[in-house]
Amino acid sequence: MQLCFHLSGTVTEPATASEPEVVCSVAISFDRCKITSVTCGCGNKDIFYCAHVVALSLYRVRRPEQVKLHLPISETLFQMNRDQLQKFVQYLITVHHTEVLPTAQKLADEILSHNSEINQVHGAPDPTAGASVDDENCWHLDEEQVQEQVKLFLSQGGYHGSGKQLNLLFSKVREMLKMRDSNGARMLTLITEQFMADPRLALWRQQGTSMTDKYRQLWDELGALWMCIVLNPHCKSEQKAGWLRQLKKWNSVDVCPWEDGNHGNDLPNLTNALPQGAHGNQDPGRPHRTVFTRAIEACDLHWQDSHLQHIISEDLYTNYCYHDNTDSSLFDSRGWPLWHEHVPTACARVDALRSHGYPREALRLAIAIVNTLRRQQQKQLELFRSHKKDLLCKGITSITNPEGWVGHPLDPIGTLFSTLMETGREDEGDVSGSTGSSKSLDTPHLLLSSWAWPRFLEEGESFVGLAVEVALMGLGQQRSMPDGLYAQEKVCRNEEHLIAKLQEVDLDDALVKIFRKQAVFLLEGGPYSGLGELVYRESVPMHTFAKYLFTSLLPHDAELAYKIALRAMRLPVLESTAPSGDLSRPHHMVSVVPNRYPRWFTLSHIESQQCELASTMLTAAKGDGRRLETVLESIQKNIHTSSHIFKLAQDAFKIATLMDSLPDITLLKVSLELGLQVMRMTLSTLNWRRREMVRWLVTCATEVGVYALDSIMQSWFTLFTPTEATSIVATSVMSNSTIVRLHLDCHQQEKLAGSARTLALQCAMKDPQNCALSALTLCEKDHIAFETAYQIVLDAATTGMSYTQLFTIARYMEHRGYPMRAYKLATLAMAHLNLSYNQDTHPAINDVLWACALSHSLGKNELAAIIPLVVKSVKCATVLSDILRRCTLSTPGLVALHSRRNAGKLMSLDKAPLRQLLDATIGAYINTTHSRLTHISPRHYSEFIEFLSKARETFLMAHDGHIQFTQFIDNLKQIYKGKKKLMMLVRERFG
Repeated sequence: MQLCFHLSGTVTEPATASEPEVVCSVAISFDRCKITSVTCGCGNKDIFYCAHVVALSLYRVRRPEQVKLHLPISETLFQMNRDQLQKFVQYLITVHHTEVLPTAQKLADEILSHNSEINQVHGAPDPTAGASVDDENCWHLDEEQVQEQVKLFLSQGGYHGSGKQLNLLFSKVREMLKMRDSNGARMLTLITEQFMADPRLALWRQQGTSMTDKYRQLWDELGALWMCIVLNPHCKSEQKAGWLRQLKKWNSVDVCPWEDGNHGNDLPNLTNALPQGAHGNQDPGRPHRTVFTRAIEACDLHWQDSHLQHIISEDLYTNYCYHDNTDSSLFDSRGWPLWHEHVPTACARVDALRSHGYPREALRLAIAIVNTLRRQQQKQLELFRSHKKDLLCKGITSITNPEGWVGHPLDPIGTLFSTLMETGREDEGDVSGSTGSSKSLDTPHLLLSSWAWPRFLEEGESFVGLAVEVALMGLGQQRSMPDGLYAQEKVCRNEEHLIAKLQEVDLDDALVKIFRKQAVFLLEGGPYSGLGELVYRESVPMHTFAKYLFTSLLPHDAELAYKIALRAMRLPVLESTAPSGDLSRPHHMVSVVPNRYPRWFTLSHIESQQCELASTMLTAAKGDGRRLETVLESIQKNIHTSSHIFKLAQDAFKIATLMDSLPDITLLKVSLELGLQVMRMTLSTLNWRRREMVRWLVTCATEVGVYALDSIMQSWFTLFTPTEATSIVATSVMSNSTIVRLHLDCHQQEKLAGSARTLALQCAMKDPQNCALSALTLCEKDHIAFETAYQIVLDAATTGMSYTQLFTIARYMEHRGYPMRAYKLATLAMAHLNLSYNQDTHPAINDVLWACALSHSLGKNELAAIIPLVVKSVKCATVLSDILRRCTLSTPGLVALHSRRNAGKLMSLDKAPLRQLLDATIGAYINTTHSRLTHISPRHYSEFIEFLSKARETFLMAHDGHIQFTQFIDNLKQIYKGKKKLMMLVRERFG
């Protein structure tokens, strides 16, 4: 049933296998083609309408004859007499008595009271009669529900798809603006209030931590949407004043996020390019810009400028009256209108027009801006050419735009690109529809389609062409690297996003022409171009953009492609002497303060992009020696990080040795050259990949040929540490696999081995500790070289080598069949050793036992010579007793003699050298006992008794050992009589 502006009905939701039938009572109020309020018995909460409200609305639209239409209820009541009215009220109360009785009685009391408020007003309200013609009429929006949903999504912290949900809400706002639904601003206000109330803002501010990237992007979108709302070309001034008050209130809150995600910047008010008021003036105590600052400044902008109105409202797009002789002329030489506003602001107008459902006006303004930019580019080029010689002579440059368009909070280039591309795609659809097949976007058919009326584009131009051209201009603009991590990441993200969009466009001849034209402009554009001959030290690098330009231009103009890529390879911020800013340029250029060392947070990403650009050029230049040489020089000059040069060396090696073709020797040499550069760069610095790099270089040199291997060995000291040169380089060169890989004859093998041996001896001289063993191994097959290496070890033994190194070499000597040399080295090692009384698990013990066994096997004299060294170096009783036992079990020299007849006698413990060893062992046991007793605890008593038992065995080896041991035990009992329990145990065991 419909009572004038009120529709009601029941909606039945059929039963399912799991749910019973649901019947809902629905009521809808509407006004001037808008649903203004809804109620439904289902209780489902949503921002807009539940399914039951939608069902009732559709039923009313599709079956109007089924819905009985009544006059407003007040009209019906007017027709009743007093008795009928009484009957009506009483029946109404009877049907709904439980719900309305209290209300009915209250109203009755008020009506019967002469001075009640209800009696002061003439007439009575009628919910079915609709609103007054002056009343606001808005689509129904459940404000409470908007707030609840935003609060819920924010509380999930960007997880569980909540970020996506918030983006959908923002899209809904844009959709509402496009439909010119006044709820758009209402809904955005509700969303913003919840964002401002997010408790994490205060927390992050206190902790000094930054918000997450995804959350930061949501705030950016919030700021951009407010910019769109305040730039609505048809909003009333009181609406704008209300928004400004609200924005200023949010802007003054302490936790309001800053525009650059950092600590703000001191840029002037660049948005407010037209002198139209001073709302944007900021409190001097708060110099930083928040996410709302631009929207606040945009409240000063208006649409009343007559030239602006001409641009956006005239279908005839030209003006016969023009003067193209000043920077700010209104028309170009063809009579096409220009718009000289600060570019981001002008583009914000385009975004606002599109967002508020004025696509034609947005397109007209976008074209005027692009034409202005093209004209400026031409004039800038002419200006630079006239000053070029002077500027290049001085070697100075400045930046003309500290606030770049790519990565800008208002995304001006993205706005122009998408506005033009959308139109271009619509036209493509129109052309397809009329001719049955899709034509090139540059055909004359385009000008006849519904959008592109005559004189809207130059002949042969297309919207896609304009979009591509403005994207290239924006990406190539020289601009200063902004402050702060977030702003810098945004530059990268925005650039990559725009390039991804460009990559979706198929390049035809007309677009290639635009690429060529822009490439030439960029190369010759002076300080206006990021690819000019001189760039400001802190300008944003062009590697990512140049890689796209290079791959796009390569099939059509290789020379130009390489010029662009090679020019873009530089990274002035890493160069020790870079041109500083110049303050003597014409007044309309903004010079940045020179010599400011920035904190480039995205430097590692920038360097990897530089590396990608170089790799792309190397791949493309395969087979072209001249180009490869140029690319190599550029890499060596511009890339400052060893890991990136190593990556390029590996890339070049892979490309040069692809399985399906013969190796490209020029590219292999480039690979080797880069590898050598890495070796030189990392030689004196710590690098965890160094070992991998050295191994790889040997592989690369092997692939290049025997002369390359020989060359790296000749100049090893500029490339490798002595350890690397012997243990990796020379060892790899001498391996069988290398000889087989190179197909070497005997003469070549010997020549290479000679170089390896020379290297090994040089390394052993320089670093005997780490290289002597490798040198001996490498020189095994050459008697003279081997002798030299051995002599180097002997010379170094007394000063530079540790006992561990000497023992290792001594064992190797014995293994190679040089026992006397091994013995000599073992005695030298003993001189460096010092084993204290409690070091009974020291790793050198095995070496000492081995050295004694070796001396024993050589004969009595050798054993006699080493025992004093052992006594001097080893103070550990258990080790000494072990040596003593072994020496008494067999005759010296027995191991080396195979005839029993020649076997000597066992050595006497009463005579030197074993007497000296026995005394030292007994002395060590006595000293160790006293040391152990100083700090002994009861849990170690039984272990100590066992130790004394071992000591007794050694004492008893001496002819008067029994007496010595008894005396020793008596001494202990006397000295340590306080340790009663322990001494009782000693008595039990030893009497």
